[in-house]
Amino acid sequence: MFTGPVGLIAIGFVVGAIGTLIGAGGGFLLVPILLLLDPEIPSAVVTGISLAVVFFNAASGSIAYGRMGRIDYRAGVIFGVAAIPGAIVGAYTTTHIPRHAFDPIFAGLLIAASAYLMMTTGKDWQESETRSYNVTLGIIISVGIGFISSVLGIGGGIIHVPILVKVLHFPVHIATATSHLVLSITTLVATLTHLLNGTLDGHFGTILWISIGAIAGAQAGAKFSNQIKGSWILRFLAAGLGLIGIRVLLPFF
Repeated sequence: MFTGPVGLIAIGFVVGAIGTLIGAGGGFLLVPILLLLDPEIPSAVVTGISLAVVFFNAASGSIAYGRMGRIDYRAGVIFGVAAIPGAIVGAYTTTHIPRHAFDPIFAGLLIAASAYLMMTTGKDWQESETRSYNVTLGIIISVGIGFISSVLGIGGGIIHVPILVKVLHFPVHIATATSHLVLSITTLVATLTHLLNGTLDGHFGTILWISIGAIAGAQAGAKFSNQIKGSWILRFLAAGLGLIGIRVLLPFF
């Protein structure tokens, strides 16, 4: 459909490694890649494939981070369950969004997230030593993130990680690891929703090959994360989001 098995595995590895490194699951990378590889593919198929791959990536990354003792399981389960209703509604909503509307919306989100991180990453993002957070606020935010991430097929990590760090005061490395557990829960539900409505019919081979690469990449990304400071993780995230957002918007100019 897009490219051969070797190419799909390579894409999956890169997506998995980078997605796990920054706690975003890789959907923010995979969605624009799929959009650019096939300009005619429906937005619902793109988001469905991405969410399925992000699930395998996030599950693999969660296992790796769990072994490192960096996941806040209480927060991950609470926020993940809170995001489920939004993830289900979002999976159905995206089937009604045409490509000509989906692409600029997705690109706009990436650029906005990039600008926000560029402006805020610095001293305020230094590692915190506390895991104290407002559970109620986290639940409310997670409901909205579940919907937005499912509609766009990104899994929600690019939104959740900054919020966990900036609003709920998680240490960056705990935030990236905990975000993966949340992603595992929400993307599993969203993927099952896409399976039930038939969105993924005929695309299981694509999902399989990309997921194989993503699972391996997630393990590599988790190990590499030990060598990078939290502030640099956020800077890499900001740069990547901005560049990809601009690339997706180029055909509209």
